Amino acid sequence: MKKVSPAVIAAAKKIRLIAFDVDGVLTDGQITYTSSGGEIKSFHVRDGHAIKLAVRAGLTVAVITGRESDIVNRRCDELGIGLVFQGIKDKRESLREIMDQTGLSAAEIAYMGDDVVDLPVMLSVGLGCCPCDAAPEVLDLSHFATDAHGGKGAARELIFLILREQGLLDELMERYI
Repeated sequence: MKKVSPAVIAAAKKIRLIAFDVDGVLTDGQITYTSSGGEIKSFHVRDGHAIKLAVRAGLTVAVITGRESDIVNRRCDELGIGLVFQGIKDKRESLREIMDQTGLSAAEIAYMGDDVVDLPVMLSVGLGCCPCDAAPEVLDLSHFATDAHGGKGAARELIFLILREQGLLDELMERYI
């Protein structure tokens, strides 16, 4: 397990909602276009299972992404993510909308992004995170960077950190062990 600073641990204990960017966070950032005009994105199944565990534990999960994709809608439906914001140019507006809808404060929200467009949200929440392969500017300013790459377990690593620090992970794991 990665050593985490006391400030990150304190922030993780307060989190009630985790919001994710999609490309580069829930996927590896690659977008493949098919000859018929479609697109292909790959999501890691273990990230998806961790999202389901977070929801089971009572956390809310949201997606805020600058692109629009039916694939993202499908994946969010599969995972029970109800707060989905696509085609967003100013992600802080979506953050404000999330806070209005949920009544949560910024300190109760974690956000994971990977590029400079994510910084305004990352710097506005209680726990701003990124995958280890995020843009250097994002790595420099994040509260927590995962050991995992985007689309390769970064979301799971963040979720497990939060669940562990809130004392919820062991109980969730009992059904498997």
